Amino acid sequence: MESRVKESREGQFDRRPLLVFWEMTKACQLSCFHCRANAQLTGGPDELSTREGVELIDSIASLGRPRPILILTGGDCLMREDIVELASYAHSLNVPVAIAPSVTEKLTSSTLQGLRRAGVKSASLSLDGAKASTHGEVRGVPGHFDATLRAIAELNRHGFTTQVNTTVMASNVRELADVAQIVHELKVNVWEVFFLITTGRGAEIEATSATVNEEVCHFLVNASRYDFTVRTVEAPFFRRVALERRQRSFGGDPQDVGETYEFLRSRLLQLLGPSSAPVRAPSAATRDGKGIIFVGANGDIYPSGFLPIALGNVRSANLIDVYRDHDLLQSIRSADFVGTCQNCQHSDLCGGSRSRAYAAYANPLASDPGCVLVSSSSR
Repeated sequence: MESRVKESREGQFDRRPLLVFWEMTKACQLSCFHCRANAQLTGGPDELSTREGVELIDSIASLGRPRPILILTGGDCLMREDIVELASYAHSLNVPVAIAPSVTEKLTSSTLQGLRRAGVKSASLSLDGAKASTHGEVRGVPGHFDATLRAIAELNRHGFTTQVNTTVMASNVRELADVAQIVHELKVNVWEVFFLITTGRGAEIEATSATVNEEVCHFLVNASRYDFTVRTVEAPFFRRVALERRQRSFGGDPQDVGETYEFLRSRLLQLLGPSSAPVRAPSAATRDGKGIIFVGANGDIYPSGFLPIALGNVRSANLIDVYRDHDLLQSIRSADFVGTCQNCQHSDLCGGSRSRAYAAYANPLASDPGCVLVSSSSR
């Protein structure tokens, strides 16, 4: 029975994505220094129209059940005046919709009510530090930290399943336990931790090393025992770490880890005390182009929002056909990699970040330099 379930899941990722991200616009009132989208104050003239958005939703709905989740993002998706109309249309076709708005004056109670009536159940907001100064430096807006905390509470009040997104950088890594406390106290459902890819405006930011990435992943296993689910973006090696912890010690502390993990572990215990709850870390083996596809504001199709290789455009190609048939995506799903990632026993479960490989080597099938197994093999 277990093998049949595994084959079914693999078949789903070959034939259909789990998540479709649509960058509805590049317009955003914020100026975050790590912005993948290089957001701007106004949208571009080539952004998909409402009619083209409807056609995109039709293509997703044509898959039948289980339909992918459509995630409306940006820029700031709330800068699109037709967002409620499009979300409502998707709901009418049984396409589940989630939103990833910015915390600005556009995030109003009436807009949230309209989106809930349109069938939107999930929403995510970004929180990039546990201190106002850290988060504010990233977002470039005074008072944005407190506004974000209020916005999370507002999402809860409107009945959304809430998700907090945090980008890991060298400048904020030691605040992660404190962010976990905020996530716990605000009763957030999911903490999604992004491991920086040096693309867009994030190209000049110092990313964490492979060793620190490994230690952060061990910390995230610990954090997932405090009543929220932990997921990662561009760190599929988190699934390998979670598996190793389950196999070795049922989620107990790892051996031979460094100062970053010890600091974060101790700080988490200081803030929240010990937990006997089980680990909440999903094991679905998605990565850029495997279970994930991204549609840019102008309709260009990418393996993910962090991997800037255009595969086609929804104005001239069917999104699902591109997902299924493009040579690069087939290679990614087949784990047809180069070097350590190719030979790794976790090439399917993990497979490395294709975006980080591309950013480092201009080859999306290269090994992921953010993984400690890759970095140690190259020494």
